[in-house]
Order: sequence, then C-alpha cells, then structure tokens
Amino acid sequence: MDYVFEAQAPVGVPVAGGGTLFPVRRVYCVGRNYAAHAREMGSDPQREPPFFFCKPGDAVVPAAPGSTLELPYPSRTANLHHEVELVVAIGRGGRDIAAAEAAAHVYGYAIGLDMTRRDLQLEMRNAGRPWEIGKAFDASAPIGPIHRGAPAARAAIELAVNGQLRQRSSLDQMIWSIDDTIAHLSGYFELRPGDLIFTGTPEGVGAVVPGDVLEARIEGLGDLRVRIAA
Repeated sequence: MDYVFEAQAPVGVPVAGGGTLFPVRRVYCVGRNYAAHAREMGSDPQREPPFFFCKPGDAVVPAAPGSTLELPYPSRTANLHHEVELVVAIGRGGRDIAAAEAAAHVYGYAIGLDMTRRDLQLEMRNAGRPWEIGKAFDASAPIGPIHRGAPAARAAIELAVNGQLRQRSSLDQMIWSIDDTIAHLSGYFELRPGDLIFTGTPEGVGAVVPGDVLEARIEGLGDLRVRIAA
C-alpha cells in the first residue's frame, strides 16, 4: 500500500571516523541532572527521582566533523538559552534494563545542545502545563558526531559563548549516572536502536542572541560549534 505522500527519512547523525550515519528515532531528555543547575533553576536536587521529557526526532540538527552549524533563532521567544549535554546513543533496545547491563545497550556518545525557549518553558511550568513549547521546537537539538568510545568518568563538559566560558563541570557531577538513567527510562519506555538520551546540563545556562557563536566541548568527544542566525 502506498503512502499518501513520501515518508520523511530519519535524521542521520554522522559517526566519527566511520563514514556512516546513526538514524534517529526518539529523543529523550533528563531534567535537572546536575545539582548546581537544579539549584539555579529553583529546585532541590535531593528531593526528586529522575524525570524525563522528549523532543521530536526531527528537532535534531547534526553537525559534520569540524563544521559550524547555522542554527535559526526560534519564533515566539525573547530568551533562548543554551544547555550543553552529553548525549547517549542507543544501539540495542530493551525494556526494564538493569543498570549493570545498561552499557551493553549503548552505541556511542556525542555532544548535544538542549536549546530552550526559557521564557515559554517557565510560563508553562508556572501554569502547571507541559513544557513542549519551550523544549521541543524545530532545530532545538543540535548534536555533534557520535563517538563509539565512552568519555572518561570525570571528563570535563563546558560551553563558551563568543569565547567567554559560561558552563563548566565534569560528567561525574551528574546526579543520575548513564547506567541509572537508562535503567529508569527503560522502565517507562521500551528503548530501541536509534534513540538518543540527552543526560542533563550543568550550571551556567544563559541567553544567546543572533550572531552569537557557541562552542561546546566534552573531553574525548571533540567540539560542537554553533552560530545563532537571525
């Protein structure tokens, strides 16, 4: 049976050094997974288990190695924020995955940005409404190439805007580890190959405007460079 129009192909993220693409299925995001960031957003990191929200797969904007992405400034916001994150790419699916077995389900790792219309997110949060309008907009998930090897447990994660450092922490500061995150998430959703998990951002998030250049870095995963266009 034919489709009524041509089906959209999945977004493909380059695999570093491989000449291949990782096809994106779903994008899951962990909220407030660094204690200092939770505090700067007005939350107590000691009081809540991990929680998740989603972005559509076609919100992903892949960067070729060594390139600079041109990212559009989204509509209906005056407060666009950067959030640098470690991204976990799932290569083997499963449900109710034990934390001790989680690593076997990971295909690779990348640098990602969870771009956020902060004014709209906070407006929705304060009204007790879903966050999607602040998080799940077009081009809200730029991502660098996927690397097969895992970064070091204490690898630095950082982001600079126009050469000025804004975010800096290390991966061991995550409240919920990658293994624990996969275990929790797979209890709510059946994970499948092609899923991406954004694992949370450290403190220092802030606004960007058209013309700004963002440089994100995680030790062992290279750099992700983004320019905010008009």
